[in-house]
Amino acid sequence: MVSQEISQTGQNYRPSLEVKGLEDVPRPVVPLAIDFPDGHIIPPHVHRRAQLIYAARGVMTVSVPAAGGGLWVIPPQRALWMPGGIAHSIRMTGAVEMRTLYLSGKAASRLPPDCRVVAVSPLLRELILRAMDIPPLYEEQGPDGRLMAVVLDQLHVLPVMPLHLPMPADKRLAAICRALLADLADSRPLEEWGRQAGASVSTLARLFRRETGMGFAAWRQQARLVRALELLAAGHPVTQVALDLGYDSVSAFIAMFRRAFGVPPSRYFRE
Repeated sequence: MVSQEISQTGQNYRPSLEVKGLEDVPRPVVPLAIDFPDGHIIPPHVHRRAQLIYAARGVMTVSVPAAGGGLWVIPPQRALWMPGGIAHSIRMTGAVEMRTLYLSGKAASRLPPDCRVVAVSPLLRELILRAMDIPPLYEEQGPDGRLMAVVLDQLHVLPVMPLHLPMPADKRLAAICRALLADLADSRPLEEWGRQAGASVSTLARLFRRETGMGFAAWRQQARLVRALELLAAGHPVTQVALDLGYDSVSAFIAMFRRAFGVPPSRYFRE
């Protein structure tokens, strides 16, 4: 196993140095376990290998600046599938236990070509945690190699979760989205944002759908959902989260949360 615990400041961590050797290990899957303090940010970087980034504890928010990117939130006991070659940064909420599997190009060749947050079955969760005890140069034909083969098999059947917030490239839309992310309680309609941006509501609506795949109202709700997970993971009470995100009532927030995840906020982090 390659394992590291980052200090409270986390200032010495450089992913390019930590993973450089792992990228070249001649094995289809290589494990890495690192713990981070609350608020730590891993700056933008790129891995040649694909990754399954699993949150054993805490919440990670992954930002991909390239076209078609955006924000992905990884709640506890969930994971992010990320193909190789994608520049990204990661922000930690709460004390984070990151458990990552790095896949070779051949091992990842039949897996999805895009980023996605996925649910992790109890079986895969135990396999990931067990993999952290396996040295990088494990015997491929031995028990460790067989366990990694089972891990690879499980990666083909992971349910996708709605935890992606796409970010538009258009400068006018990007400015609106940044303003909303700074104050998600802002409930102004698109018409008001259009006047501020100097564009018609029809133009902005068309651009929103073209660049994010969703309408303005749906994007704002998705942004609130993503932020809710971060705030709840940081220990904020449900009532405060609902108010901070601009909901008229706690019940309206809980209903939205339940529609997205199937359970109320009070149960989500216990499951």
